[in-house]
Amino acid sequence: MNEKDIIIGYTTGVFDLFHVGHLNLLRKAKALCDRLIVGVTTDELVAYKNKRAVIPFHERMEIVHSIDYVDTVVPQEDMDKMKAWDKLKFDIMFVGDDWHATEKWEGYETEFKQKGVKIVYLPYTKTTSSTLINEVLLKLRDNTL
Repeated sequence: MNEKDIIIGYTTGVFDLFHVGHLNLLRKAKALCDRLIVGVTTDELVAYKNKRAVIPFHERMEIVHSIDYVDTVVPQEDMDKMKAWDKLKFDIMFVGDDWHATEKWEGYETEFKQKGVKIVYLPYTKTTSSTLINEVLLKLRDNTL
């Protein structure tokens, strides 16, 4: 296989409190590309959601890097996916289907189409999320569960 024949995929996430939803996303993404690059959101950028990661950035990077489906891990220091493309030149951008048909991602679809990049919306695992895990942990700490 020539270097130019390799399909490079890219996805991003906080990957805090790593769970099966994260694993599902990475597994499905890797099945659709030859090389999967994963951007892990820095602690500073997590603040865009007005949240804080429980697991420190360097540990989240190490966890994601250890997953067999992941070929390369990079810090996500900016929410601008076009800046990431300028740097990484991926062919496919993977994102959870909870973003499908949103104004933000419709804009990215238009921009990426001009670059020949396909956006693939992967099914969101509805049974678990870091937000749900955090809510359960808070209830357990408060003895309200």
